Amino acid sequence: MSLTRITLSRVPAPLRPLLIKHRELVKFAFTGGVTFVLTAGVNYGLKLTVMKTKPVTALTIAIIVATIASYLLNSGWSFRARGGRSRHVEAVLFFAVSALGIAVNVSPLGLARYAFDLKYPNVSHVTQEVSDFLSGMIIGTLMGMAFRWWAMKKWVFPHEKTAGGTVTAASAGSLPTPADEESELVA
Repeated sequence: MSLTRITLSRVPAPLRPLLIKHRELVKFAFTGGVTFVLTAGVNYGLKLTVMKTKPVTALTIAIIVATIASYLLNSGWSFRARGGRSRHVEAVLFFAVSALGIAVNVSPLGLARYAFDLKYPNVSHVTQEVSDFLSGMIIGTLMGMAFRWWAMKKWVFPHEKTAGGTVTAASAGSLPTPADEESELVA
């Protein structure tokens, strides 16, 4: 039995069609979860060692590392069913959108640290770290994720259009047949 079938069998039956209908979003969210853990690991690895005084730079580097992983997961899995762009154009657009996403992601941390002065010695080390986590890792990540979801669907991984300008059913992510539902969520 596949991992998807096992996972879907544990989800309450009324939620299964919703997960299948929004499988792109589920895949995007899972990819985001993986890259969030990667971002946190790299960020705190840098911040607690070689970049103690440069939290915005540490977070920016961590996001860049996670962005590369995100491209591989999103292009190969989350938005795999979409078409319309050559691989190199898709990559350029992905990294352009991601650069804007990085700016969106680090802006709450920059505001907290430099506009609101939530840094030591103005506040305690604990307050500074809680502020950094909430503004950079939580608020920034949520803002960046919302921006990336919208921008990836609109510009990077658009639906393939026919000569008449209509979206083709195959690339539009039409609902799978019941036999394909579970495998499509993983595919």
